[in-house]
Amino acid sequence: MNPHTKLISLLSLALGTTITISSTHWMMAWAGLELNTLAIIPFISKSHHPRAIEATIKYFLVQATASTLLLFSSMTNAWSTGQWDITQLTHPTSSTLLTVAIAMKLGLVPFHFWFPEVLQGSSLTTALLLSTMMKFPPITLLFLTSHSLNPTLLTTMAITSVGLGGWMGLNQTQLRKVLAFSSITHLGWMAVIIIYSPKLTLLTFYLYTLTTATVFLTLNSTKVLKLTTMMTSWTKSPALNATLMLVLLSLAGLPPLTGFLPKWLIIQELTKQEMAATATIIATLSLLGLFFYLRLAYHSTVTLPPNSTNYMKQWHLHKPTNTATPILAALSMLILPLSPLILTTT
Repeated sequence: MNPHTKLISLLSLALGTTITISSTHWMMAWAGLELNTLAIIPFISKSHHPRAIEATIKYFLVQATASTLLLFSSMTNAWSTGQWDITQLTHPTSSTLLTVAIAMKLGLVPFHFWFPEVLQGSSLTTALLLSTMMKFPPITLLFLTSHSLNPTLLTTMAITSVGLGGWMGLNQTQLRKVLAFSSITHLGWMAVIIIYSPKLTLLTFYLYTLTTATVFLTLNSTKVLKLTTMMTSWTKSPALNATLMLVLLSLAGLPPLTGFLPKWLIIQELTKQEMAATATIIATLSLLGLFFYLRLAYHSTVTLPPNSTNYMKQWHLHKPTNTATPILAALSMLILPLSPLILTTT
């Protein structure tokens, strides 16, 4: 990619995200989302591979449809109430349309089919942007309108996202698709609590972003794209692969790692809201996702390939590991264990 094109696209991404998360008017929020969509397209299609072009077209069509629905929702609300303010979404039909539009942008079930395919056609760095940064503006809009959303609709979408995300990730061998279904599962956890505790949703998203960024950066360092090649990636960086196992377990939500914190707080909040049945269902469905996380962790460090003598540890690494990766990995594993110490010293 041309360096100037890359710089302009990155600046447009930052500008679009800033416009959406800081706006109070629906038209400005819509403009920021459209700017984001147009800015990410060069990153998805930069390899000029047919799969990348297909992913670009799918992404553009879905995002354009979702943006149209969002604009129609805001116009319907303005027609009924005379308000263009984001926090004044009071019309029931507009609220439902907005929920559908945001679900399409995020990739919540049943609007999730595009997301794994787009991630599979993208590079690892672009997939990282699609899984983290591109989800922040839609989640911000959900945060701002959380008081007027339909609880039944969101809870249904959340439970099906956690269940289907875990189930469809079971038979995947492509790591980008596995991480796409992992993202859908985590979005289900965020959607189920957004109405009752919006700030907890943001905390969950921040920790999910931290952990997912660590996984993508580690895979990018070792150049691993498939489950079968994870078994030989230990030769490139044994220490990084050992860390990857713990980060994957953190992403699965196993205590005492960082990923357990948001799930613990969400289940606690759902119980306080007298939604123990919902908490039980969503926690049980998470066991499906736990299986493929454990499989990834197992393949990354525990198993060795057949004829392992051919895969001895390399004496020369291809390139030094990015400094940000071990820092993010440490945060992905140690925020929860260190949190009692932080609370007692402040």
